[in-house]
Amino acid sequence: MIGSIRGHIVSKTPPHLTVEAGGLGYELEAPMSTYFHLPAVGQEVRLLTHLLVREDAHILYAFGTEAERRLFRNLIKVSGVGPKIALALLSGISVEAFAECVHSQDFGALVRVPGIGRKTAERLVVEMRDRLDVGTPEGLAVASAPGAKSEAFDALIALGYKPAEASRLLKGADAEGHSTEELIRRALQSAARE
Repeated sequence: MIGSIRGHIVSKTPPHLTVEAGGLGYELEAPMSTYFHLPAVGQEVRLLTHLLVREDAHILYAFGTEAERRLFRNLIKVSGVGPKIALALLSGISVEAFAECVHSQDFGALVRVPGIGRKTAERLVVEMRDRLDVGTPEGLAVASAPGAKSEAFDALIALGYKPAEASRLLKGADAEGHSTEELIRRALQSAARE
């Protein structure tokens, strides 16, 4: 997996850009939130990436912040939301504003983003509610720290648990101060007792 790239920008045509690193030109797609902060062509840039492997293509997505990349990764896990819709969301609304929309169930704000209909907005609110960290001192934000709890949450989702189930299991696992492995173990033990 390619986690980040550092190099010089060769071309920029939204949403596509090419970054040359180590003699290779990497074609990337980025949301407008990242595009607005890119330096000029020829300048050096460091971007976080997500590699999507499909049967017909390998697509590399670029992000300016870890919060954007984490939200993108969470969005593409929602049924009916692919990379195009995830990029549209990140282009049309900030990470913080998206979290606020989900928390307040503001479907109207989500529907104003191109490509998002009422059903998709409702699905996003329901499925993303448990993936947001509402207890941060900064207010609502996507859980962007690669902490043990968020890693355990992602692992439970990968094991086939629904977001609400994974959240509930982690709450019951006494999450404070434990490693990712310990949290997963406790959550799975809790699930086995049910």
